[in-house]
Amino acid sequence: HAAAPLPRLPSPRDRAHALPSPAAMAPSKDRISYFYDADLGTSYYGNNHPMKPHRLAMTHHLVLSYDLHKRMEVYRPRRSYPVEMAQFHSEDYVEFLARITPETQHLHLAQMQQYNLGEDCPIFDGLFDFCRLYTGGSIDGAVRLNHGLSDIAINWSGGLHHAKKSEASGFCYINDLVLAILELLKHHARVLYIDIDIHHGDGVEEAFYTTDRVMTVSFHKFGEYFPGTGHLQDVGQHRGKYYSVNVPLKDGIDDESYNLLFKPIMAKVMEMYQPDAVVFQSGADSLTGDRLGCFNLSIRGHAECLKYMTTFGVPMLVLGGGGYTIRNVARCWTYETGCLLGHELEDKMPVNDYSEYFGPTHTLQIQPSNMENQNTPEYLEGIRNRLLENLSKIAPKPSVPFHDVPPDAISLESMESKEDDDKRGGGADAIAARRAHPDELEPDEGDRDDKPSRFDGPGVDTEKADFYAGGVAAADRAAAAAAATTQVEGVEAAAAAARAVKAEGGEAAEVVKAETDAAEMEAAPAAEAEAEVPGATGEPAPTFVKGEQSEGAMDDGAGGGAEAELALAAVAAGGGDAMDVDGGDGGGGGGEDGGDGGVAPGGLPSRPSFGIMARDHGDDRDMA
Repeated sequence: HAAAPLPRLPSPRDRAHALPSPAAMAPSKDRISYFYDADLGTSYYGNNHPMKPHRLAMTHHLVLSYDLHKRMEVYRPRRSYPVEMAQFHSEDYVEFLARITPETQHLHLAQMQQYNLGEDCPIFDGLFDFCRLYTGGSIDGAVRLNHGLSDIAINWSGGLHHAKKSEASGFCYINDLVLAILELLKHHARVLYIDIDIHHGDGVEEAFYTTDRVMTVSFHKFGEYFPGTGHLQDVGQHRGKYYSVNVPLKDGIDDESYNLLFKPIMAKVMEMYQPDAVVFQSGADSLTGDRLGCFNLSIRGHAECLKYMTTFGVPMLVLGGGGYTIRNVARCWTYETGCLLGHELEDKMPVNDYSEYFGPTHTLQIQPSNMENQNTPEYLEGIRNRLLENLSKIAPKPSVPFHDVPPDAISLESMESKEDDDKRGGGADAIAARRAHPDELEPDEGDRDDKPSRFDGPGVDTEKADFYAGGVAAADRAAAAAAATTQVEGVEAAAAAARAVKAEGGEAAEVVKAETDAAEMEAAPAAEAEAEVPGATGEPAPTFVKGEQSEGAMDDGAGGGAEAELALAAVAAGGGDAMDVDGGDGGGGGGEDGGDGGVAPGGLPSRPSFGIMARDHGDDRDMA
């Protein structure tokens, strides 16, 4: 018998035609993780403060109304522990946030000023619990990505990108983005951070300014605008040179102009950098009509950036950020949740508990205004050409395998308590609370965003009270978490002992702290020798603080030596390479040292003195 002919192999054209439709490529339910806790929406920054955590409850209810929760795995985030926050933030700053209250803040005015707490970053009831929840959601999402349990993890309460190592900034207290990236770095050699908030992602850029293991890309308004950093010439230093990408924009940018920059720049980034994971900060204050913004993006234009990044098939952690017209924030993040699920949402909104906020149109999409787009084609072309040129200088991705992967911040078993699908923002308790306070919703006021829709009174935070006022069990859990995330057991044991002594109300906390400091000095050489992966040990990741050398910086501050190469954020001594700006973006780095290409004497882009709510917020700086 004659042999049967071999089957013809499909050609590239055949394979292209055989690809499934976008609807068929929608991810399965267990590949998308979504984190939310009803307590997040009850936090309240104070009267007339533009940051409204209540937008998170509105978003969640809209997600439920569209039945999107049935297409993904819904989890309640755990509360992160102070020892996890101290992987990046200084321990004294975390401890201060844990114990300060509105009733005692007048007793600590010096420390309030030291940690930049006050008008922009007020002390409110439940502050630290709020920080623990949004931070826990981001870290939990990173853990699921690390273990391949999810392709995309969503935490709209996260994305607070301005917080620094030892100070709050721009409504942000704990930088959950940095902590999540540190968690991802335990399993991934390279992590890409993308920020489309209208404000520059200065806290994240600052943390990773001298490393090539994290690339930060920020699209933001630049000029006399908070935080004043993010100049085109701020490209990183030492091993991190060209791994900080800043796209400075002017007022009024629309969908077409934004995507003319975003897509070619991100295509080049993905080609050259080839990240193993992506962290996407989806700040909604770049939408048209935002209370603090001056861009003119529609919700579809904003979401197009997120949809484009899903085409690369890289594990992605999607977080929130800014957004101060809260009805539009809820619209945007709900629509983007649908985009991540591959599900197109109807423009006509279903009835939900917050329908009054979305009147009179009750539609999902919003129309851009007729404001002038000050980003000329010549300006945009100059920005794009310079950034593409810088990206072409990035070295190819090394093929070095990982060894001795550090332990996870949280065990996977503890993440398996899922949010009940039928619980609309907290279940019967939350519904009863709303009915008990009928004056919270004000239908007559409709779109007004300057009032909360939850009770403003202080709640009883039993878990926080247990941990910081005598709860031995909570202290034991924190000590166990410390033991799981550190290699310097003696130092962390002493730190846990200090916290336990303080929790029991003893007066010997200062003595134990002194012993801890001595133990840290003795253990420092061993810790440096064992820290093969930055962030793997229990000590805070080194970073920049006000242009000075941080405590975690290596001795060879000029960038030489193996320790400096391994540090996630070593201090850069001296200024960086200043570049002439072709394409009309001139000016300094947002501070007084504009002639140095936006690089402050300490090595980082300088920061202005005005806050995010300052009167001059929104004034444009001439960049021509």
